This record gives sequence, C-alpha cells and structure tokens, in this order.
Amino acid sequence: MSQERIEGRIEMNPEIMTGKPVIRGTRIPVELVQRKLGARMTAEAIIADHPRLSLEDIRALLRST
Repeated sequence: MSQERIEGRIEMNPEIMTGKPVIRGTRIPVELVQRKLGARMTAEAIIADHPRLSLEDIRALLRST
C-alpha cells in the first residue's frame, strides 16, 4: 500500500479497528469500501452511506489496489 499510505488518506493504527487499514480520520475500513465497490456501488452511493468519505478518499483507495 505505501506511497505515504496513499497520499495520507489511509492509515493503520492498532487502536482503531484493531489495526485494519481505514480511511484517515474515520473508522471506515478500506475493506468495507472495497467490498462496496466490488458490489458495483458507485462512489456517490458509498459517499451517501458514509458522508465522512470524499471522492478523493475513494480514488486513493483505488490507486492502492
């Protein structure tokens, strides 16, 4: 994942979600967003479900895979 944790948007902290990668400043796991994208949800629909996310967060996540 690296590249400065994808432009500082993804973090791993053992005290947040047991260390799973999350979108910085949230408790939204990267895995959750990936599953939603895999289920063909649009970025807009994901952001509607999780208003703390931004389109740039989702783009950074896509660049990490």
